[in-house]
Amino acid sequence: MLLVYGWACVGLQAQESLRSVGDLVSLEKRVHGVAQKALPATVALVSDGTGSSGSGVIVSKDGLILTAAHVIQGMKNVDVYFPDGKKRVGKVLGANFSKDIGMVRMIDTGPWPFMEMGESKPLEAGDWLVALGHSAGFDPARTPPVRFGRVMSDGPGNYFTSDCTLIGGDSGGPLFNLDGKLVGINSSIGWSWKNNNHAGVDGFREDWDRLTAGETWGALQMNPLANPETPVLGIVMGMRDEGRGVRVQKVEPNSPAAAAGLRVGDMIVAVDQEPVLGGAELQQVLIKKEVGDLISLGLVRGSEKLKIDVELVKREDLFKIR
Repeated sequence: MLLVYGWACVGLQAQESLRSVGDLVSLEKRVHGVAQKALPATVALVSDGTGSSGSGVIVSKDGLILTAAHVIQGMKNVDVYFPDGKKRVGKVLGANFSKDIGMVRMIDTGPWPFMEMGESKPLEAGDWLVALGHSAGFDPARTPPVRFGRVMSDGPGNYFTSDCTLIGGDSGGPLFNLDGKLVGINSSIGWSWKNNNHAGVDGFREDWDRLTAGETWGALQMNPLANPETPVLGIVMGMRDEGRGVRVQKVEPNSPAAAAGLRVGDMIVAVDQEPVLGGAELQQVLIKKEVGDLISLGLVRGSEKLKIDVELVKREDLFKIR
């Protein structure tokens, strides 16, 4: 199972390229080492009702599995297949569909093979990744295929993109850095098989207690700007005023913008001292921020130039308090 959708991403500068045969040999050894360690913990998750299949990765000795939320949607239990063909049963825990992250726990006691979690926020374009997953569903005749590639760019919120080739069945499968630490979970195919979207592992940490408690919330959006967890100011942008900034057409009541003193007619010309020339550019800046971030807006109000600090709020929270 793998969703197909995409968004425009802001590219980052690629890191230094490989320079010699020795570099390639070293890279191959590291990829091989990560794959050998990760294979036993990379599982297929199969619905006993529909037969739909995705992937997951075990991250604790007692059998906690991280996967994509859409892989386990509507399930209470799921069949867990190991690469050696063994089948066990997992209990579906919580899921945040806005981040496309979900959890399953093995019903049988362990110990189980597991992989250590790393961090996703420090990832940069050009960083090498190793991707695994049960492509096209569990196949007892082979182990999960190993793919490797690079981080392409930040996506909105908790997402990032890579050029690791993915197909159906890879959803929920793990991505590792070259140290063998889990940094992401396969979420969706982009516009091509080599432009794919992943949920960062830091998103699991942020929601850990709710997920392990079995809570389910959020909505998986095709348009990332409509994601309930997107950070927002609480304004409606006016008609395009190309090259001049972003005109504030409306200030939502009880929003961060209202609390900070933004007014209808203000022109936003900068964010954190970086020029903003239009609405699309402002949106791209905001989706790279985190809920709770304090940003500095440069404004033109009539003949005045002002600076106003605004704390970003989660889109769904703004709608709750309006």
